[in-house]
Order: sequence, then structure tokens, then C-alpha cells
Amino acid sequence: MTPTMTAASWRIRLAAVLLPAVSLTACGGGDDQETLVTRVSYLSLDPVKPLAVPAELRVPPGPPRPAVVIVHGSSGIDSRGVSYAKELNAAGIATLEIDMWGARGISGAAGRPSGVPETLPDAYGALKFLAGLPSIDSKRIGIMGFSWGGVVTMLTATRPYTEQYMAGTGLAFVAHAPNYPVCWVYNRVPGYGFASLTGAKVFLQGGGLDTYDLPDTCPKLAEQATVPAGLLSVKMYADATHGFDRTEDPVTINDPFAHLGRGGPVLMAPNPAAATQARAATTAFFKTQFGL
Repeated sequence: MTPTMTAASWRIRLAAVLLPAVSLTACGGGDDQETLVTRVSYLSLDPVKPLAVPAELRVPPGPPRPAVVIVHGSSGIDSRGVSYAKELNAAGIATLEIDMWGARGISGAAGRPSGVPETLPDAYGALKFLAGLPSIDSKRIGIMGFSWGGVVTMLTATRPYTEQYMAGTGLAFVAHAPNYPVCWVYNRVPGYGFASLTGAKVFLQGGGLDTYDLPDTCPKLAEQATVPAGLLSVKMYADATHGFDRTEDPVTINDPFAHLGRGGPVLMAPNPAAATQARAATTAFFKTQFGL
């Protein structure tokens, strides 16, 4: 059902005319009467084969809003994205949840790309798309993600990747909130350097029972000499597994990146208490970084 057109919705539709390769269809109802929810498609910044990336744009009413790009994990879009989006929207922050697997015609982890850097053009394309919308404050755009999306969130905090995809635009993400982003890989696996950083704050959350890492792997990352003091903060939930903020049934997967790269099983089980804390902490982080 299409809601009554508002001034904000007309502004976004105008943006669809002005911006290339963007299509929008308004939807809404239920809990979203105060937030304009729009299905969009934008171009990734892959220089060889740009992809049309589907996404859900949620914009609270009011003046140009800060925004957060939400990046899913290996399983694709699930309960996590919308749960964080709604809390961020309630705080006056717009969100764009992108569907990297939809852009590639795959579902789930089985068909995922060989490495996270292949999906960075999707994230930077989302930044460029949001910056071109009149309803969004282009100087206050952040990014968050889960697992695979958490790694995307970490890598977009680095200067080499940002300069590669954003050169000449004056754009960069101003805040990063990765959840359980497989901390052992950074500065150890080629393509996953976390040394030359943009200077934007990074707020990392993880679980003490996450078997991709050891309980102290993420905290130790914040202590490395390559990370300026105070730039990366870490919050761990002792009784939480990987994917603790999902609401889906518990599941055990096998991933070659698990157990510090030795491979093996990874339990993902919901932890409602930790999830509630993580959503609140994420919202508080972005509010601070955006000056709200």
C-alpha cells in the first residue's frame, strides 16, 4: 500500500530523477508512519562491472538527516538490520540497509564472493548515493555491519580503500560500528590491513563465545601500534556468540575463517539481553559522532 505522498517523499523521488541508476518505490505503514521507507537501487563503484544494489532507505521526517549504511552478514538480509535501523530511525538517523547478495543473484553464504574487499564497492556506492540525496546530510554518514558486513565496516575505516573509491569526491564515512568482524584477520591477511586509518572513530562489539576469535582477540586489536589511541573502542559481551543479535533460531555453521583461520564450527545463538545492549550502544555511538 502506498502512503500519502509527503514533501519528504517528493524530494526523494526528485533525487531519483537527478541521480543516474537509482530507482525508488515508496512503501510504509504499521510501525513506519513517522519514517519514510523506500525501496531503492543504486550503482556500486566497481570500476569493471558496477552492480545495481537493492536497498531499503528509511528517512525520519525533518531537516537533512545523518545516515548509517547497514551491511549484512554472510547469510544475507536477516533480523539484525531492521532491528538496528528502527532504533537509529527513532533517534533521528536515516538508514540504508544494502543487499549485496541480491545484487549478485545469490542467497546465503554458499555463493558469497571469495573475499570481503570484493564487496567494498557496494559500501562506497551507498555512501555516494546517500550523499546525493537532499534528505541526507552528506557530511554525517556512518556505516555498521555484522560479521562479513562488520569486516566491510572495518575496511572502510582505512585510508587506502577510501582513497581508491572516493578519490575526488570529498566523501568518507565519519563513523564505523562493526559487530563481531573476525578480528584475527587484520594486518595478517593480505587485503585486510588495518593500519593507515581515515581518523573516523570505530566502535567494535563482539561476543566472548565467538569462535572466529579468542575472547581477547578484538580487545588486543585496539592495542596494536597501528591503531592510534582512542580511535578504536571495543565492547565485549562475555556470554555472547557470533551473531548474538539475531532473533533466528540457533544455528551452527562451518567456516574456513573460524578458529583463527584454522576453520571449524561456529555457533550463532540469540542473546536478547546482549542484543538490546548492543543496539542501544550502537545508537549512542552514532548520536555522539553525529553531534545529536
